[in-house]
Amino acid sequence: MHDRQASDESFVAMLPFIEAAAGDERNFVKKAVNWALRNIGKRNLALNAAAIDSARRIQQQGFKSARWIAADALRELTSEAVQARLLNRPCPPV
Repeated sequence: MHDRQASDESFVAMLPFIEAAAGDERNFVKKAVNWALRNIGKRNLALNAAAIDSARRIQQQGFKSARWIAADALRELTSEAVQARLLNRPCPPV
């Protein structure tokens, strides 16, 4: 997360792994999945959209932990504060 030079593709490639682990009921796994999804989604607008799509897919899994992860991630990633910060963030150099 701290590597500012990392490409968006490297984060998008992690979303299937995050989605696969969302059904795990263990507390630390559930929290780690949630944190990973939220942090990816707060990186930039493109990753925000990808993380929101991923959270919606997680929501459809039907597991209690998946519903919790999706609800928490969607609440933060779609919040006015996060959206405003991402809209005001300068585009990274290509």
